[in-house]
Order: sequence, then C-alpha cells, then structure tokens
Amino acid sequence: MDSAVRTSESVRISVVICTRNRADLLRKAIASIVRQDFPRSVYEIVVVDNGSTDHTHGVVSEFQVDDRVVYILEDRIGLCVARNTGWRSCRGSYVAYFDDDAIAQPGWLRAIGNAVERYGPNTGVAGGRVDPMWEGARPKWLSDQIVGSLTIVDWGPHEMMIPDLARAWLVGSNMVVPKALLESLGGFDPRLDRIGNNLLSSGDIFLQKKIAERGYSVIYVPEIAISHLVPRSRLEQGWFRRRFYWQGISDAVMYIIERVPSRRQRYRAALGRAAHLMLSPRRLRSLVLPTTDPDTFALKCFALIDLGFIAGLLSVRR
Repeated sequence: MDSAVRTSESVRISVVICTRNRADLLRKAIASIVRQDFPRSVYEIVVVDNGSTDHTHGVVSEFQVDDRVVYILEDRIGLCVARNTGWRSCRGSYVAYFDDDAIAQPGWLRAIGNAVERYGPNTGVAGGRVDPMWEGARPKWLSDQIVGSLTIVDWGPHEMMIPDLARAWLVGSNMVVPKALLESLGGFDPRLDRIGNNLLSSGDIFLQKKIAERGYSVIYVPEIAISHLVPRSRLEQGWFRRRFYWQGISDAVMYIIERVPSRRQRYRAALGRAAHLMLSPRRLRSLVLPTTDPDTFALKCFALIDLGFIAGLLSVRR
C-alpha cells in the first residue's frame, strides 16, 4: 500500500516490523500485536519486506482488513535501510520497532502508550525487557556475561534512565522513538547492522548514542516487554564466535563513523588494541584452546571482539 494515500488521522504509534524470508514467524509476531488490549484506532503496523522471496506478502495480507496494517517492499538489502524506510512511511508520532521473530507480551502497546504520555517531548528512546524463547536447552558453557548477544534484555523490575550505554542499553527489537527525532537525526546509519547474512550489528546502539548526545533520555521501562526467539542454530559455539568477531567489526565501523580517522590513526588504534590483546596471555590462550567452561568461553568471545576490531580498522573503507 502506498503510504502517500494514507491519512494520519488519530494514529499515535506506528509499529515497524522489518522482515526477510520469515513469513511464518512474522504471522505470529503480527498476531501478538493485533490482539493487544489497546485502542485499534491509535496505532498501525508497518511491515517492511526487505526483499523476501517467500510468502511474506500473503501473510501480511491476512491482517489487512483496513489500512492499519501496511505492507511496504524495500528491495535494498540491509536492516538499517529497512528501518529507515519504515519510519519514513509511518503516520504515527512515535515509531515502535519490533522484530519478526518476537511476540508482544500482554500490555506491550499500553506500556508504550503510557511511557510516551508520561515523558512526552523529552522522550528520546524508550524500551523494555526482552525475554528469551529458547528453541533448545541453554548450553552450560553460555554464561550471563555473553547471553545478552542473543537479544536478551533485563535491567531489573524498575523503570530507569540509562546513564551509560556501555553498561545498559535498549535493543532494536523493542524500542520506541519519536518520529520527529528520527527525522532530525537522519534515522539509522545504513553502514551498521545486518546486511544479508553477515552479523554486523549495533545500528540500534549507535542511534541511542546519537540521541543521548542530543541531550534526550534513554529510558528503560520493564513493562514494555516482549518475548524473542532464540533459535537452536544460535546455541552453538560457532555462532557465538562469529557474533563476537563481527561485534568487533561493528565497533570499528562505529569508531570510523564517529572519528573519521586518517589511515595512520586507524593503524595506531589497531596496534593499540593488538597490544592490549597480546598483554593478556589468558585471552590469547582462550582464542586457540577449545573449552566448555563458561568463563573461559566468555573470555574467548571478548578476545574475538579485539580481533574483529583490529580487522575492521584495517579493512573497512572510510
């Protein structure tokens, strides 16, 4: 449906779901939103199909009884590209990002509505808890230090302003941002986050950093709660090794975007991170030795961030 012919009458919250070839999961995600106890007239669901080749369009059509569920095709592959297409197509004053493999818990939309009413124009970004839906048993080697990489968020039972995004953060599967603020910031940086099958990440974190730098609040509201699938394929050490290596590359991309370093500065930063790694024999050993010990495997993952950061600085184009 062409967003240009739709009106913005009474729509306050636009739920944006970016999806690619996960039609059956998408059906459950949309269903969990439309069955919320929340006035149907004040929200819409915008599904951005990022080049799917499955029956995604048909699934969205099942819910299109009126113009409150919108389908948009975005052929340019990239999660941040799709997220930007989403907010630009919204009618609501607030854009709530949601994943195609998530389930909105009861009261999710109402908690979002209450939060934006409470904070009003001071809302920079608000989001909440993300509980795991384990497709398989949690491995014994998976420690709490690294489990957050599975898009699990729980900063406790109380609402709070997040003062330091290095210690606590929100995730793109469950956060709401004023549309006007997204517009003023230019939205998400398309150089970050998933593009096809890579594990590039941190587009959501980078946006939160820009919001905080503008003086707006990053707010954790535990009642804005969803459940998020943890597929069996991600419960293998190989996935975690890739995920943390790509986290290092993502950190390098953010470093380059923020600082625009010269080639010499990039080499110096890479050498500094390499020296940091070399000065930790435990980290070096963890890189080469197999392990099922949770703490040692976490150490391996953190060392892989260092390697990815070095590789990113030396190879990512400016």
